[in-house]
Amino acid sequence: MKIALLGAAGGIGQALAFLLKMQLPAHSILSLYDVSPVTPGVAVDLRHIPTAVSVIGYSGPDPTEALQDADIVLVAAGVPRKPGMERNDLFKINAMITQSLLQQIAQTAPLACIGIITNPLNSLVPLAAEVLKQAQVYDWRKLFGITTLDLTRATTFIAELKGCDPRTITLPIIGGHSEQTILPLFSQLPHLTFSDSEIAALTQRIQQAGTEVVQAKAGYGSATLAMAYAGAQFALKLIHALQGEPQVEVTAYVDSEAPYSRFFCHPLLLGSEGIAQRQPIGPLSPDEQQALEQLLPTLKTDIQWGQSYGVNNVVDVKRFASV
Repeated sequence: MKIALLGAAGGIGQALAFLLKMQLPAHSILSLYDVSPVTPGVAVDLRHIPTAVSVIGYSGPDPTEALQDADIVLVAAGVPRKPGMERNDLFKINAMITQSLLQQIAQTAPLACIGIITNPLNSLVPLAAEVLKQAQVYDWRKLFGITTLDLTRATTFIAELKGCDPRTITLPIIGGHSEQTILPLFSQLPHLTFSDSEIAALTQRIQQAGTEVVQAKAGYGSATLAMAYAGAQFALKLIHALQGEPQVEVTAYVDSEAPYSRFFCHPLLLGSEGIAQRQPIGPLSPDEQQALEQLLPTLKTDIQWGQSYGVNNVVDVKRFASV
């Protein structure tokens, strides 16, 4: 199994590379790429850790060698959000980077499963789909927006509030991956009870957790370590499914048949080709149904931004990879 990580020299990338080196199945190949010249050194550093995972690093303008024969490509390349910056402010720069990388993935690793980490996820996953369609290699089963961080944060916050074991908590989160579109479904946690005020406070904290980190880092970055953990958890589950493990469940932002929007975050069952089945989101409380209806216009606008950019813009695939 070969996993290519694009944006491997960044804050998320280096932490994610470390976790994958420690946790990937034996004899996996971890291929690191970034435009930064430090990337081969990151690979050398990781190779000094005694696990049965091979690591190789590539830098420069062309990710072709890093992508060759990849089974999974994780895209963490882009600029981080800064204090006062909305997710939409990231779009122009990160859309250009993501589009160029997806064009290269389409050329070099058209059969790979692709996990997008870079924000704004709501727009960049639809953009990626359009790029792959133009290259005539689009397979909806193999494109994911990795939203595992929202579930990770929610589990942590609930466990802190209720004083319970976080391993017993599985909170469904649907919608998108932004403050305005994340929708946790507390009605689907039957073994825990919440007051209306607790639900309101937890929902707001889950939605604004990214901003909480940006502000706490005082302008020196956004979420990196928790995102790396979440990305590794998603990647490991995907690997298990691709290797034949049955009934692997995740939640991700994907091309959707749900009646809500073209792309949507909901539960999935994974298989040997990527997505085996989109799972139903289950019954919603009246408040959750109302919140869903309120977030959809924002989510649909985000999706349209990505689709329009993917259709109408052409970039030099050799020029942009990571910042």
